[in-house]
Amino acid sequence: MSDEIVCGQPGPEAPRPSYFKRGGWLLVALPLWFLVYHYLEPFANALTTRLFGLDLQGHLGSAVAFFFYDSPKVVMLLALVVLGVTFMQTFITPEHTRDVLARRAGTWGNLLAALFGIFTPFCSCSAIPLFIGFVRVGVPLGVTFSYLVSAPMVNEVALFMLLAMFGWKIAFIYAGTGVAIAFIAGWVIGKLKMEHHLEPWVMEIPFNAEAAVADEQRMGFSERLELGVQGVQDIVGKVWPYLLVGIGVGAFIHGFVPAEFMARFMGSGHWWSVPLAVLIGVPLYSNAAGVIPIVQALLGKGAALGTTLAFMMAVIGLSLPETIILRKVLRPRLIAVFVGVVALGIVLVGYLFNFIL
Repeated sequence: MSDEIVCGQPGPEAPRPSYFKRGGWLLVALPLWFLVYHYLEPFANALTTRLFGLDLQGHLGSAVAFFFYDSPKVVMLLALVVLGVTFMQTFITPEHTRDVLARRAGTWGNLLAALFGIFTPFCSCSAIPLFIGFVRVGVPLGVTFSYLVSAPMVNEVALFMLLAMFGWKIAFIYAGTGVAIAFIAGWVIGKLKMEHHLEPWVMEIPFNAEAAVADEQRMGFSERLELGVQGVQDIVGKVWPYLLVGIGVGAFIHGFVPAEFMARFMGSGHWWSVPLAVLIGVPLYSNAAGVIPIVQALLGKGAALGTTLAFMMAVIGLSLPETIILRKVLRPRLIAVFVGVVALGIVLVGYLFNFIL
């Protein structure tokens, strides 16, 4: 009888996880991360020369060393950034963003939405529910588009990786111009009053986020950190093939493409280099982590900064698969205006930085 649980009395509480499991492992993992990251380049060079017997000054040796160095470097950077960003994003849910933007209209609404895009999650898989939720709660269409342009293009992963690999100047230029494009694109679309070019079913779907908000409010540090780890597993697990392809392309450019060739076709002296970079970038499917190694190789070979930024923005912000998914909620004319305004903004940014830098 003593072993029975009295009706109405709570059962024994589950043992509390150890300090290590609740986040103490970070005290070991972070120093180890920095130690490994510090020795990546000498390890890659030693692997290329001693194991494969290649000359680092040769075309093949240079390409192989680039691949061996950038592959773990980009994966490690991506994992660290995703862990931190996903942890922070547990405090900023899409529902909170939607509610704030619904109370803003006009120019300030576009600016706020463009800035929100930097800190909130957005990908092609979440395009439809986010778009529906924003529109149904009363967020103006132009403000919604400022967010939709900014979130994939000026996402936090791209900014942190650009900062780590190229320094604050290029990261700041990329962020500033991306926000400007998002702001102007949303403002223009808002002025065109194209709400009637949404698919009719968009306004018929209910959007209820109470459960998500309740879950967010109950989370503690260990639960948020667990979501961060889950984010690393999900994102790195999904994008690593694109990372390797991007790094492989970057390695080929780094090792085999002459600097004179890149300067000729992607230099600042040719008016057609920026539009060509945008046209090449739009059909490609990659995320920021996958395209940054290509950007690194292009800049290293003498490609102009404006042309390279235009290529990167086109790949991330105007990817064909994302446009196809958005077609489910937007009619063709609105899709065409969206793509046209954003592409024009990217081209102008490319020309601007080719001119001033």
